[in-house]
Amino acid sequence: MELTSIKTIKDIQQKFGFTFKKGLGQNFLTSSGVIDKIVEASECENGVIEIGPGFGVLTHALSKSSKKVVSIEIDQRLIEVLDYTLSDCDNVKIINTDVLKTDLSKIISDEFGNAKISVAANLPYYITTPIIVKLIEDKLPLNSIVVMVQKEVAQRICAKPDTKDYGAISVLCQYYCTPCIVTNVPASLFVPPPKVDSAVLKLKLRDKPPVSAIDEAMFFKCVKAAFSQRRKTLLNCLSSFFGMDKSELSAKMESIGITPSRRGETLTLQEFAALADMMYGMQK
Repeated sequence: MELTSIKTIKDIQQKFGFTFKKGLGQNFLTSSGVIDKIVEASECENGVIEIGPGFGVLTHALSKSSKKVVSIEIDQRLIEVLDYTLSDCDNVKIINTDVLKTDLSKIISDEFGNAKISVAANLPYYITTPIIVKLIEDKLPLNSIVVMVQKEVAQRICAKPDTKDYGAISVLCQYYCTPCIVTNVPASLFVPPPKVDSAVLKLKLRDKPPVSAIDEAMFFKCVKAAFSQRRKTLLNCLSSFFGMDKSELSAKMESIGITPSRRGETLTLQEFAALADMMYGMQK
């Protein structure tokens, strides 16, 4: 079966009486070229976890390049469809569960042992950010995360400081990963077509963060505070978030070379680290 064929997709729908659920963000890719780019970018030789296999188009391609594929699918209706479309793939395991409620560390340990694996996914847009955050914050033994996301989300994750797209998700992803956009994907390449264009985003996991902060938790508290009220100055955001006196806080910020009137989106990772070390010292 050519699983990227619109005719094949319609035939499968008819065979299983399957209808797309808008609430699950089900949009199935019809471009073999994009599938090939995802597989190539995913570094999946040792093994791969796929999230949201749909009819199995990406799953099938991953199985040809990887020792083992574990696909996590929330929609019970798709399990028998996947049994059918992946009948010739003996290195694929389907798990019917919600990835946000799943212990991925245990799955990796049980299915892949000590191997460092990858994640590949065509993510439902309504839960893109929570899934990416979970994959990163769970600190799993991953080489890379390659995901299809809304184009604007990919741009935000890759954004540089002092741009309108730069925010807390940019800092989080760039702290733990090296992000890049592999390719842009127009809405017309999906069935049914979404209302927005997409992009294949690659997050290459770093061996260690590019900056060093005394306390990582404080680093991310400062990031959260800085972007909590984007229109307000860094001084106002920090003072409000931490409940600290503005005059003392302002003097400390000046002492480390950060002007209190700046806004959070202008800070580099290095400046966030310096700010976090300052706040850590003030709160001891």
